[in-house]
Amino acid sequence: MSEYRHVVRKWVKPEDLNQHGALFGGRLLQWVDEEAAIVAVTQLGTVDVVTRHMSAIDFSARADRGDLLELEYRVFAFGRTSITLSCRVENAVTGAEVLTLERIVFVAVDREGLPLAHGRTEATVGTERLRARIG
Repeated sequence: MSEYRHVVRKWVKPEDLNQHGALFGGRLLQWVDEEAAIVAVTQLGTVDVVTRHMSAIDFSARADRGDLLELEYRVFAFGRTSITLSCRVENAVTGAEVLTLERIVFVAVDREGLPLAHGRTEATVGTERLRARIG
């Protein structure tokens, strides 16, 4: 499989903080899941995907107000109806790894929410698969 890498950056703002003044873990997981869904959509060429699984979640460092986080995604594997990604979150200010998810699995679904074969086997760097379904 060709090497695919998708990076997005998030800035930790006051509204993202928990009662201890650090980034709220739920907010980070929201960012991770949302961007992972975007990766899955562009790779599979359909907006009809659902999160099926996330591997163990272990926050290894904190992020504070003003920190810039880099969320890096890689395609791990394509299944018949699924795509498996990995995600590593690093604090660009401190260089510390904040979170790593070894596996995030998305499944393509039909109108009834049942798994649907997608036919993809290789990663793409663009959004052409998504545009192809419209055209």
